Amino acid sequence: MVERAHKPSAISPSTAAPQPSVQSERDRIIATLPTGDSVEVLLYGATVVSWKSNGKENLWVSSAAKLDGSKPVRGGIPVVFPCFGPPPKDHATGKLPQHGFARNSKWEYMGKNSSESGKLASGGDDSVTMDFGLSAQQLSDESKQAWQYDFDLIYSVTLGKDGLQTMLRIHNKGKESFEFQTLLHTYFKIDDISKVQINGLGSTNYVDKVLDASEHTQSDPTIRITGETDRVYKDIKQDTTSVVLDGKPRFDVIRDNLEDTVVWNPWIEKANSIGDFEPKDGYKNMVCVEAGAVNGWQKLEPGDTFEGGQILKSHL
Repeated sequence: MVERAHKPSAISPSTAAPQPSVQSERDRIIATLPTGDSVEVLLYGATVVSWKSNGKENLWVSSAAKLDGSKPVRGGIPVVFPCFGPPPKDHATGKLPQHGFARNSKWEYMGKNSSESGKLASGGDDSVTMDFGLSAQQLSDESKQAWQYDFDLIYSVTLGKDGLQTMLRIHNKGKESFEFQTLLHTYFKIDDISKVQINGLGSTNYVDKVLDASEHTQSDPTIRITGETDRVYKDIKQDTTSVVLDGKPRFDVIRDNLEDTVVWNPWIEKANSIGDFEPKDGYKNMVCVEAGAVNGWQKLEPGDTFEGGQILKSHL
């Protein structure tokens, strides 16, 4: 059981205006605002699998994604912790699977509120926050054996009239420090990858995983996706990265205490090689812009807490 120090009060009933609704189904939690905007979060992985604004879906999910808890979801917003990518064999995370265990563990739904801190959580009728918890005790035996630290995670998903906020709080409950990486692996749904520009990463150094993890500097202020793309942009100075579609703003990703961003699109050959990536030409309709702390390792001392996240804005 994850402990929450300052449990928020429940949403107070209001006769003045419709309230956000939160509905619990067998394997997921669904929140809806009076405007009709909605978000769906699977308990498996605490993965956001749908976020709609003005009736339009903002997130791409593979048609072959497993939503039954048998494997991590291909699409939406998977939570990466405590390692990004295949972990180095000589590191404490070395026995874990790629991207760690958060995205393939069953989380606990800890409740809803409309007044918790956060830039989108204004209280009242405009937003609702759902909290999900994962502790060392909830891990599979395999994960416990592979990573023997005591911790708890609280993942807060806030649906507001201005966007979606996802914040991860990492608490070291043990008696020794541990190192971790974390990332919010957001898959955006777009109409046409050939018309996409990504802005806000100019003059930033990045590691290009397609080119043997070589280091480069983004000289052009605009990124266009014209082939397989897998880049880790490091220590970014400005907080907002924008996805522009056909010359018009489509999404903003605003980082909060996360200094890195991954830009990913598998393109043709990689999409064909990924078993649960469907349809195979789906790369034309998605792009990942992933806020995280993945350049090296974050160290968390006993008793300390790290908190980081993102605000996503959809321009329709």
